Parts: sequence; C-alpha cells; structure tokens
Amino acid sequence: MRYRPFAIAILVAACTVLGACHSAKALLPPNLRPAQSTGVTIAKAQQALKDATPCCSSFADFSYQTLLPWRPKKFKLGSGSLVADLNGTRSYFLAFSLPPDVKLPYRVGLKSELHGSWLKDSYLFAPTVVLLDDAFQPIDTQDVNLCEYMGWSSASSGAFGSVTVSNPKARYLVLYSSAQQQSSNTYWEQSPAAFSVDTANNMVSNGSFKVPHGPNGTVWIGLMTKSYAQAVDHGVCGKPPQGQGVLHTLRTALPVHWSGSGS
Repeated sequence: MRYRPFAIAILVAACTVLGACHSAKALLPPNLRPAQSTGVTIAKAQQALKDATPCCSSFADFSYQTLLPWRPKKFKLGSGSLVADLNGTRSYFLAFSLPPDVKLPYRVGLKSELHGSWLKDSYLFAPTVVLLDDAFQPIDTQDVNLCEYMGWSSASSGAFGSVTVSNPKARYLVLYSSAQQQSSNTYWEQSPAAFSVDTANNMVSNGSFKVPHGPNGTVWIGLMTKSYAQAVDHGVCGKPPQGQGVLHTLRTALPVHWSGSGS
C-alpha cells in the first residue's frame, strides 16, 4: 500500500507533461505548425459544395431584400450558405438591391481574405459580379480582377477589386464565383518560402506566388470607401517589369534640380 502514493504521483506527473505538450502545440504560431496541402483543402471544399443542394438556378429565383451595404461589409461563404447552380456551375452567392439614390456612376468595393494559416497553403474566393435590371436580366457580368494590397492591419490587407455601376437600368447585384474564377489564381508578391518552417532561419521578403481560387471563403462588399479605393488603385496585380535599379528610378523620379551637385 505504501507504493500507491508514489504511483499516483507518477501518473499525475505524466498527465501534466502530456497536457503541457498539448498546450505548447496549441500555442505554436501558424508559420510553425505542420502545413496542410492546399489541394486537399480545396478538394474538401469543392466536395462540400458539390454535396450541397442548390436553391436557385435562375437570377429570378434569388431574394433581393438585402440592400447593398453603404460600406464594405464582411460575409462568409461556405458551409451553410445558399448555393446556386448557374449555367452548370455551382457557387455560393450573395444577392443585393442597389441603392436607388446614389449618383451614377459609382464604384463597388470588394475584398477577398486568404483562407488558411500559411500563404503557400491558402486560397481565396474570387468573385464574379452580375448587374441585373428590374426584370432580373443580366446587363453586365464581370469576373473581378483581384490585386494584393498590404495595409497596416489585417482589416486593410487582402485581395481587393472593384466594379463600376454606370447603367441606369441596374437594379440588383449578384456575387458568386464563375467556373473560370474558381479555376484561376491571384498573383501574390510575398514568397511562400517566408511562411515555411523549413526556412524559419532563412526567411525572405521578396518573390512571387500565385494563390489559387477556391469555392468558399470570406468576402467584403459594399459601396466604395476612401480606404478601399486606395487599396484598389494601388494594389499589386502582377509581377512588375524588370527595373534598372533604385538609383536610376530616383534620378528619373526626383525634380531636375535635385540631381545636380551645386544647383
């Protein structure tokens, strides 16, 4: 019987160690956790979309009771969201009425967030925007081109895009992701190696990467704001052309009298 307290102490110590290991694992930052394969993640999301039951196959079937937000608002598209089957393509979607008292033309701002902890294992929802008339007939369809913009916070960073409403017949807006969008990708300036645990001691800050598009994700949409306009207008949409060096750029960018030595 005198060995029972010792055995209990050993058991308690073992549980404490295991608990500490589990807690330590949970506290690991995203870039030090084991990466998941993007292909597997997208495949699961695609299967979930395939298994969902579509509610609509025509724009006339949608509900347009929600007014387009006065500033970009966050929406999560995925499990539990409504699914449409448009021209043989399934997609989660959002539907809005356009504000009747906004002067034409005006811009609608959009942003897609990266879905995933690691850049190299992330994807995003790439929107397609359709403008409809009062008979629910399409008058404009755009696969929105997304451009990367890194602000001072996660709220001001992401893949930004916009559409312009200029047709006076436009009454409604539908956001979904076309087959072309779902099979494409978005240019990203940050190298994926910077997010790899294998290169944690050799991190880089340049390079390029293409983020694949997936069937689900988080999107922001609403009337354009000043901060969104800045992100859209100054976003990185593709690899820039090869330059001639910083000094050459400064010489051509600075006023002429700055380049002289005494004048």
